Amino acid sequence: MKHPRIVRPLAWCAALVLTATACSGEDEPAGHAGKASAPPLTGTQLVIATGVDVTGKNGIRKRLVDAWNELQEKENSPYRARAVILPGSADLQRSQLLAALQSGSAGYDVVNLDVTWVPEFAAAGLVRELPRNYADDGDVLAEVAATAGWKGKVYSAPYNSDVGLLYYRRDYLVDGAGIDGKKLAALAGKHTTWNDVAALMDAVDAWARADKTDKSKNYRSAWTSQLGAYEGLTVNGTEAFASAGARLTDEDGDYTASLRQLTKGVTEFRRRTESPRTLDDAFESDEAGTLKDFAEGRTAFLRHWPYAYRTLHAALGNDKLGVVPLPGAAALGGQNLAVAANPAMPAARVKKAQELVAFLTDKTSERCLLDAGFAATRKSAYTDSGTSCDDHRAAPSASAPSEGGGGDMPRDAFRRPLYARDTLLPALEAAALRPRTPLYGAFTHAFTRELSRLHNSAKARSASDEDAAKELDAALRKVLPSG
Repeated sequence: MKHPRIVRPLAWCAALVLTATACSGEDEPAGHAGKASAPPLTGTQLVIATGVDVTGKNGIRKRLVDAWNELQEKENSPYRARAVILPGSADLQRSQLLAALQSGSAGYDVVNLDVTWVPEFAAAGLVRELPRNYADDGDVLAEVAATAGWKGKVYSAPYNSDVGLLYYRRDYLVDGAGIDGKKLAALAGKHTTWNDVAALMDAVDAWARADKTDKSKNYRSAWTSQLGAYEGLTVNGTEAFASAGARLTDEDGDYTASLRQLTKGVTEFRRRTESPRTLDDAFESDEAGTLKDFAEGRTAFLRHWPYAYRTLHAALGNDKLGVVPLPGAAALGGQNLAVAANPAMPAARVKKAQELVAFLTDKTSERCLLDAGFAATRKSAYTDSGTSCDDHRAAPSASAPSEGGGGDMPRDAFRRPLYARDTLLPALEAAALRPRTPLYGAFTHAFTRELSRLHNSAKARSASDEDAAKELDAALRKVLPSG
């Protein structure tokens, strides 16, 4: 990066290396070979296979597991749970889980799945069917509940959700470009469009390039997002295509998009990522890189996930940071808990694993996840004043001062993150699902390859939107069944 600038002592830097909870792999799906005979699972320790907790080493996920273990002790139950952290990227974690569950060699009882993996694991018979109320009990958000099953059956319980948000630099927009506060506040409106944001981008860009003071010396371009050739690009592409009305698959995972819809999607994607508004580095960047570029002042806008809010607030404070729902469609992310379908699991062990999943996803746990910085999957976490995170499950930061000191977020009168009810909840309720298919790995590989070519191939860059859509259509028809 050119001319890096440290905004303040950055305790947030550690968060830059953490993988976003919404990402999944882009490789071809592993073949579902017949399962090897699994050894019997003995003992009373339940093993949860999961990725890194973005809330830290002693983060909220660990504290929730600890709380369940304390409950087991009080009830004189011999069962205890522990989490095994899977190394590597989300793509590598998916491959590891597939291999481990197919062979039965790892002894996992509960697995934490990206929402896009659920159809694949369910179709392969690697996770057990759960009672319907694990996903649909009237409290789980509707779009979130839709990620929990496949072919009309429930195979997972929503654990933490995720959705794209739009972060912006108040200091650039108001103090620099002189944009009226009311106009900025209107960004949070339901009818805000990408054209509205683009107009603000152009205004701040014009100011920054004309500014002769130190206020904008790090500025490079108006916005950045995760446009590297990985799942981040699939997410950004999905948001653009959904905003243009292009639905790629139906509920059965069959490819249904028309050439007309794809052309509109390509047009919208190109519009969002065109130069000079988009930071050049965005096309090789991920969650960590874009977070750093925005915090250090190289852009005025950033598309990112909810977990970034705590990190950015610690770096910038209220005076410099704003966040609103992403205009148009925002992709739904998140992770769900599923019980492994190892046939060697005794019935008592299966029941206890289900109890563990129910505990980790109940109203109290979801409120704890929200307080710690995750997007909760239950509406009660955002709206029910009677639902709180009890002392045994609470993350340490939940009791920090409401001003956000010590790296905490601003909080409302009920100790929720201040932006949760009016910004995060509406974004989740309006979120768009990525294609739900057991062939998601093949889909995301083809989708990112074609979208990447629009920026790294001279031939693709010069092609019309319709011609680019034809190439995308051919690529997706090769990997997805047609309805």
